[in-house]
Amino acid sequence: MSLRLMPVPDGLTGERVDAALARMTGLSRTRAGEICAEGGVRLDGAALSKSDRLRAGALLEVDMPDPRPVEPVATPVEGMGILYEDEDIIVVDKPAGVAAHPSMGWDGPDVLGALKAMHVRVATSGAAERQGIVSRLDVGTSGVMVVAKGERAYSVLKRAFREHTVDKIYHALVQGHLDPSSGTIEAPIGRHPGREWRMAIIDGGRESVTHYDVIESMPTADLVEVHLETGRTHQIRVHMAAVGHPCVGDATYGADPKLSERTGIVRQWLHACALGLAHPVTGQWMTFRSEYPEDLVHALDVLRDISVLR
Repeated sequence: MSLRLMPVPDGLTGERVDAALARMTGLSRTRAGEICAEGGVRLDGAALSKSDRLRAGALLEVDMPDPRPVEPVATPVEGMGILYEDEDIIVVDKPAGVAAHPSMGWDGPDVLGALKAMHVRVATSGAAERQGIVSRLDVGTSGVMVVAKGERAYSVLKRAFREHTVDKIYHALVQGHLDPSSGTIEAPIGRHPGREWRMAIIDGGRESVTHYDVIESMPTADLVEVHLETGRTHQIRVHMAAVGHPCVGDATYGADPKLSERTGIVRQWLHACALGLAHPVTGQWMTFRSEYPEDLVHALDVLRDISVLR
Protein backbone atom coordinates (compact mmCIF):
# COMPACT_ATOMS: atom_id res chain seq x y z
CA MET A 1 0.00 0.00 0.00
CA SER A 2 1.05 3.60 -0.58
CA LEU A 3 -0.58 6.79 0.69
CA ARG A 4 -1.79 9.21 -1.98
CA LEU A 5 -3.33 12.64 -1.54
CA MET A 6 -6.08 13.27 -4.11
CA PRO A 7 -7.94 16.56 -4.52
CA VAL A 8 -11.53 16.08 -5.67
CA PRO A 9 -12.06 17.85 -9.05
CA ASP A 10 -15.12 20.00 -9.77
CA GLY A 11 -16.61 17.38 -12.07
CA LEU A 12 -17.01 14.87 -9.22
CA THR A 13 -19.01 17.06 -6.85
CA GLY A 14 -21.85 14.99 -5.39
CA GLU A 15 -20.43 11.66 -6.60
CA ARG A 16 -20.30 8.62 -4.34
CA VAL A 17 -16.84 7.91 -2.98
CA ASP A 18 -16.49 4.52 -4.70
CA ALA A 19 -17.56 5.88 -8.10
CA ALA A 20 -15.33 8.95 -7.82
CA LEU A 21 -12.32 6.95 -6.67
CA ALA A 22 -12.75 4.54 -9.58
CA ARG A 23 -12.72 7.45 -12.03
CA MET A 24 -9.76 9.17 -10.37
CA THR A 25 -7.57 6.07 -10.14
CA GLY A 26 -8.62 3.58 -12.82
CA LEU A 27 -9.51 0.98 -10.19
CA SER A 28 -12.75 -0.94 -10.58
CA ARG A 29 -15.66 0.42 -8.57
CA THR A 30 -15.78 -2.84 -6.64
CA ARG A 31 -12.12 -2.51 -5.63
CA ALA A 32 -12.66 1.14 -4.69
CA GLY A 33 -15.52 0.06 -2.44
CA GLU A 34 -13.29 -2.55 -0.79
CA ILE A 35 -10.68 0.11 0.00
CA CYS A 36 -13.41 2.22 1.61
CA ALA A 37 -14.58 -0.76 3.68
CA GLU A 38 -11.00 -1.21 4.91
CA GLY A 39 -10.88 2.42 6.07
CA GLY A 40 -8.51 3.31 3.28
CA VAL A 41 -10.25 6.52 2.13
CA ARG A 42 -10.18 9.41 4.59
CA LEU A 43 -11.16 13.06 4.69
CA ASP A 44 -9.68 15.21 7.46
CA GLY A 45 -8.61 12.00 9.18
CA ALA A 46 -12.11 10.47 9.21
CA ALA A 47 -12.77 7.32 7.21
CA LEU A 48 -15.37 7.58 4.44
CA SER A 49 -17.85 4.91 3.44
CA LYS A 50 -18.30 4.04 -0.22
CA SER A 51 -21.73 5.74 -0.30
CA ASP A 52 -20.60 9.08 1.13
CA ARG A 53 -20.81 12.03 -1.26
CA LEU A 54 -17.87 14.23 -2.19
CA ARG A 55 -17.43 17.95 -2.60
CA ALA A 56 -15.05 19.69 -5.00
CA GLY A 57 -11.76 20.75 -3.49
CA ALA A 58 -11.78 18.13 -0.72
CA LEU A 59 -8.40 16.48 -0.21
CA LEU A 60 -8.71 12.72 0.14
CA GLU A 61 -6.13 10.48 1.80
CA VAL A 62 -6.19 7.15 -0.04
CA ASP A 63 -4.33 3.95 0.77
CA MET A 64 -3.66 2.82 -2.79
CA PRO A 65 -2.85 -0.83 -3.46
CA ASP A 66 0.48 -1.53 -5.07
CA PRO A 67 0.01 -1.97 -8.82
CA ARG A 68 -0.29 -5.57 -9.93
CA PRO A 69 0.87 -6.80 -13.33
CA VAL A 70 -2.09 -7.13 -15.66
CA GLU A 71 -1.86 -9.89 -18.24
CA PRO A 72 -4.40 -11.43 -20.60
CA VAL A 73 -6.42 -14.30 -19.17
CA ALA A 74 -7.76 -16.87 -21.60
CA THR A 75 -11.47 -16.03 -21.80
CA PRO A 76 -13.72 -16.99 -24.73
CA VAL A 77 -15.68 -14.05 -26.17
CA GLU A 78 -18.97 -14.88 -27.83
CA GLY A 79 -19.47 -13.07 -31.12
CA MET A 80 -15.86 -12.14 -31.84
CA GLY A 81 -15.19 -13.17 -35.41
CA ILE A 82 -11.91 -13.70 -37.26
CA LEU A 83 -11.84 -11.77 -40.54
CA TYR A 84 -8.34 -12.82 -41.60
CA GLU A 85 -5.33 -14.67 -40.20
CA ASP A 86 -1.87 -15.62 -41.39
CA GLU A 87 1.45 -16.18 -39.63
CA ASP A 88 2.02 -12.41 -39.24
CA ILE A 89 -1.33 -10.80 -38.37
CA ILE A 90 -4.83 -11.60 -37.21
CA VAL A 91 -7.79 -9.32 -37.97
CA VAL A 92 -10.77 -9.59 -35.66
CA ASP A 93 -14.35 -8.32 -35.70
CA LYS A 94 -14.55 -6.93 -32.16
CA PRO A 95 -17.95 -6.83 -30.47
CA ALA A 96 -18.98 -3.88 -28.31
CA GLY A 97 -18.35 -4.46 -24.60
CA VAL A 98 -14.92 -5.96 -25.24
CA ALA A 99 -11.69 -4.09 -24.49
CA ALA A 100 -8.67 -4.31 -26.76
CA HIS A 101 -6.50 -5.56 -23.87
CA PRO A 102 -6.71 -5.98 -20.08
CA SER A 103 -6.12 -2.97 -17.83
CA MET A 104 -6.47 -1.85 -14.24
CA GLY A 105 -10.11 -1.00 -13.57
CA TRP A 106 -11.50 -3.17 -16.38
CA ASP A 107 -13.11 -6.43 -15.27
CA GLY A 108 -14.70 -7.42 -18.59
CA PRO A 109 -13.51 -9.45 -21.58
CA ASP A 110 -10.73 -8.32 -23.91
CA VAL A 111 -9.43 -9.21 -27.37
CA LEU A 112 -6.09 -10.61 -26.18
CA GLY A 113 -7.81 -12.85 -23.64
CA ALA A 114 -10.14 -14.11 -26.35
CA LEU A 115 -7.20 -14.84 -28.68
CA LYS A 116 -5.41 -16.64 -25.87
CA ALA A 117 -8.49 -18.83 -25.37
CA MET A 118 -8.32 -19.61 -29.10
CA HIS A 119 -4.62 -20.55 -28.74
CA VAL A 120 -3.57 -17.77 -31.09
CA ARG A 121 0.04 -16.67 -30.62
CA VAL A 122 0.64 -12.91 -30.67
CA ALA A 123 3.80 -10.80 -30.75
CA THR A 124 5.72 -10.44 -27.49
CA SER A 125 6.65 -6.81 -28.18
CA GLY A 126 5.05 -4.18 -25.95
CA ALA A 127 3.95 -4.17 -22.31
CA ALA A 128 2.73 -7.53 -20.96
CA GLU A 129 -0.93 -6.49 -21.06
CA ARG A 130 -0.70 -5.04 -24.59
CA GLN A 131 1.54 -7.47 -26.46
CA GLY A 132 0.67 -7.52 -30.14
CA ILE A 133 -1.65 -4.50 -29.90
CA VAL A 134 -0.84 -1.91 -32.56
CA SER A 135 -4.09 0.07 -32.42
CA ARG A 136 -7.14 -0.02 -30.15
CA LEU A 137 -10.90 0.39 -30.33
CA ASP A 138 -12.92 1.75 -27.39
CA VAL A 139 -14.78 -0.84 -25.31
CA GLY A 140 -18.09 0.51 -26.66
CA THR A 141 -16.97 0.60 -30.31
CA SER A 142 -17.37 -2.46 -32.52
CA GLY A 143 -15.64 -3.46 -35.73
CA VAL A 144 -12.34 -4.23 -37.42
CA MET A 145 -9.16 -4.46 -35.36
CA VAL A 146 -5.75 -5.88 -36.28
CA VAL A 147 -3.32 -7.60 -33.90
CA ALA A 148 0.31 -8.46 -34.73
CA LYS A 149 1.35 -12.09 -34.36
CA GLY A 150 5.04 -11.62 -35.14
CA GLU A 151 7.69 -9.16 -33.99
CA ARG A 152 8.40 -7.78 -37.47
CA ALA A 153 4.69 -7.29 -38.08
CA TYR A 154 4.36 -5.47 -34.74
CA SER A 155 7.17 -3.05 -35.56
CA VAL A 156 5.97 -2.32 -39.09
CA LEU A 157 2.32 -1.88 -38.10
CA LYS A 158 3.12 0.36 -35.14
CA ARG A 159 5.03 2.62 -37.52
CA ALA A 160 2.21 2.55 -40.08
CA PHE A 161 -0.36 3.67 -37.51
CA ARG A 162 2.03 6.30 -36.14
CA GLU A 163 2.72 7.68 -39.61
CA HIS A 164 -1.00 7.57 -40.59
CA THR A 165 -0.49 5.29 -43.61
CA VAL A 166 -3.38 3.05 -42.54
CA ASP A 167 -6.86 3.74 -43.93
CA LYS A 168 -9.34 3.72 -41.01
CA ILE A 169 -13.02 4.07 -41.94
CA TYR A 170 -15.77 4.36 -39.35
CA HIS A 171 -19.52 4.86 -39.54
CA ALA A 172 -21.15 6.98 -36.84
CA LEU A 173 -24.78 7.85 -36.24
CA VAL A 174 -24.82 11.39 -34.88
CA GLN A 175 -27.63 13.51 -33.50
CA GLY A 176 -29.04 16.29 -35.65
CA HIS A 177 -27.74 17.27 -39.08
CA LEU A 178 -24.18 18.24 -39.90
CA ASP A 179 -23.69 21.45 -41.86
CA PRO A 180 -21.76 21.25 -44.11
CA SER A 181 -22.55 17.64 -44.94
CA SER A 182 -18.88 17.00 -45.77
CA GLY A 183 -15.94 18.50 -43.96
CA THR A 184 -12.94 18.22 -41.71
CA ILE A 185 -12.77 18.76 -37.97
CA GLU A 186 -9.29 19.73 -36.84
CA ALA A 187 -8.91 20.38 -33.11
CA PRO A 188 -6.35 19.18 -30.51
CA ILE A 189 -7.45 16.50 -28.05
CA GLY A 190 -6.19 15.80 -24.53
CA ARG A 191 -7.42 14.64 -21.13
CA HIS A 192 -10.29 16.70 -19.80
CA PRO A 193 -9.01 18.86 -16.93
CA GLY A 194 -10.70 17.62 -13.78
CA ARG A 195 -12.43 14.70 -15.56
CA GLU A 196 -9.64 12.28 -16.34
CA TRP A 197 -11.99 9.58 -17.68
CA ARG A 198 -13.00 11.89 -20.54
CA MET A 199 -11.15 13.48 -23.42
CA ALA A 200 -11.68 17.06 -24.60
CA ILE A 201 -10.52 19.68 -27.07
CA ILE A 202 -7.89 21.60 -25.15
CA ASP A 203 -5.01 23.96 -25.80
CA GLY A 204 -1.83 21.93 -25.90
CA GLY A 205 -3.65 18.73 -26.82
CA ARG A 206 -2.42 16.36 -29.52
CA GLU A 207 -3.13 17.19 -33.16
CA SER A 208 -6.36 15.48 -34.22
CA VAL A 209 -7.92 15.47 -37.69
CA THR A 210 -11.28 13.91 -38.60
CA HIS A 211 -12.76 13.89 -42.13
CA TYR A 212 -16.48 13.14 -42.49
CA ASP A 213 -19.18 12.73 -45.13
CA VAL A 214 -22.91 12.37 -44.44
CA ILE A 215 -24.10 9.24 -46.25
CA GLU A 216 -27.73 9.24 -45.04
CA SER A 217 -29.95 11.78 -43.31
CA MET A 218 -32.85 10.77 -41.08
CA PRO A 219 -35.40 12.99 -39.33
CA THR A 220 -33.31 13.35 -36.18
CA ALA A 221 -29.86 12.03 -37.09
CA ASP A 222 -27.18 11.69 -39.76
CA LEU A 223 -25.29 8.54 -40.66
CA VAL A 224 -21.72 9.64 -41.27
CA GLU A 225 -18.69 8.01 -42.84
CA VAL A 226 -15.53 9.07 -41.04
CA HIS A 227 -11.92 8.83 -42.17
CA LEU A 228 -9.43 9.31 -39.38
CA GLU A 229 -6.20 11.05 -40.30
CA THR A 230 -5.02 10.68 -36.70
CA GLY A 231 -6.09 8.17 -34.08
CA ARG A 232 -6.54 9.82 -30.70
CA THR A 233 -8.50 8.31 -27.82
CA HIS A 234 -12.25 8.95 -28.33
CA GLN A 235 -11.39 11.17 -31.34
CA ILE A 236 -14.63 10.76 -33.31
CA ARG A 237 -16.77 11.01 -30.19
CA VAL A 238 -15.02 14.17 -28.98
CA HIS A 239 -14.98 15.91 -32.38
CA MET A 240 -18.62 15.17 -33.14
CA ALA A 241 -19.72 16.33 -29.70
CA ALA A 242 -17.63 19.49 -30.10
CA VAL A 243 -19.57 20.53 -33.21
CA GLY A 244 -22.89 19.81 -31.47
CA HIS A 245 -23.59 16.36 -32.92
CA PRO A 246 -22.64 13.63 -30.42
CA CYS A 247 -22.93 10.00 -31.41
CA VAL A 248 -26.34 8.55 -30.61
CA GLY A 249 -26.14 6.68 -27.32
CA ASP A 250 -22.92 8.36 -26.19
CA ALA A 251 -23.88 9.54 -22.71
CA THR A 252 -20.27 10.42 -21.87
CA TYR A 253 -20.24 13.13 -24.52
CA GLY A 254 -23.73 14.55 -24.24
CA ALA A 255 -26.03 12.30 -26.23
CA ASP A 256 -29.78 12.84 -25.73
CA PRO A 257 -30.96 10.08 -23.35
CA LYS A 258 -34.43 10.16 -24.90
CA LEU A 259 -33.02 9.26 -28.30
CA SER A 260 -30.98 6.46 -26.73
CA GLU A 261 -34.10 5.14 -25.02
CA ARG A 262 -36.11 5.18 -28.26
CA THR A 263 -33.46 3.26 -30.15
CA GLY A 264 -32.60 0.91 -27.29
CA ILE A 265 -28.91 1.53 -27.78
CA VAL A 266 -26.74 1.35 -24.66
CA ARG A 267 -23.41 2.47 -26.14
CA GLN A 268 -22.19 4.97 -28.68
CA TRP A 269 -23.37 4.27 -32.24
CA LEU A 270 -19.88 3.93 -33.70
CA HIS A 271 -18.50 1.12 -35.83
CA ALA A 272 -15.06 0.51 -37.37
CA CYS A 273 -16.42 -0.74 -40.65
CA ALA A 274 -13.21 -0.96 -42.73
CA LEU A 275 -9.45 -1.08 -42.27
CA GLY A 276 -6.99 -0.83 -45.12
CA LEU A 277 -3.28 -1.45 -44.68
CA ALA A 278 -0.15 -2.70 -46.39
CA HIS A 279 0.65 -6.19 -45.15
CA PRO A 280 3.61 -5.74 -42.80
CA VAL A 281 5.65 -8.49 -44.46
CA THR A 282 4.51 -8.83 -48.09
CA GLY A 283 3.61 -5.16 -48.63
CA GLN A 284 0.34 -6.15 -50.33
CA TRP A 285 -2.49 -3.69 -49.74
CA MET A 286 -5.36 -5.38 -47.92
CA THR A 287 -8.79 -4.12 -46.89
CA PHE A 288 -10.97 -5.76 -44.23
CA ARG A 289 -14.63 -4.97 -43.64
CA SER A 290 -17.15 -5.53 -40.86
CA GLU A 291 -20.95 -5.44 -41.06
CA TYR A 292 -23.05 -3.53 -38.53
CA PRO A 293 -24.01 -5.62 -35.48
CA GLU A 294 -27.67 -6.08 -34.58
CA ASP A 295 -27.96 -3.26 -32.03
CA LEU A 296 -26.73 -0.68 -34.55
CA VAL A 297 -29.01 -2.02 -37.29
CA HIS A 298 -32.00 -1.81 -34.94
CA ALA A 299 -31.20 1.80 -33.99
CA LEU A 300 -30.99 2.73 -37.68
CA ASP A 301 -34.33 1.09 -38.41
CA VAL A 302 -35.98 2.99 -35.57
CA LEU A 303 -34.61 6.37 -36.64
CA ARG A 304 -35.54 5.79 -40.28
CA ASP A 305 -39.17 5.30 -39.27
CA ILE A 306 -40.60 8.82 -38.80
CA SER A 307 -43.80 7.49 -37.22
CA VAL A 308 -41.87 5.96 -34.30
CA LEU A 309 -40.50 9.36 -33.32
CA ARG A 310 -43.86 11.19 -33.24
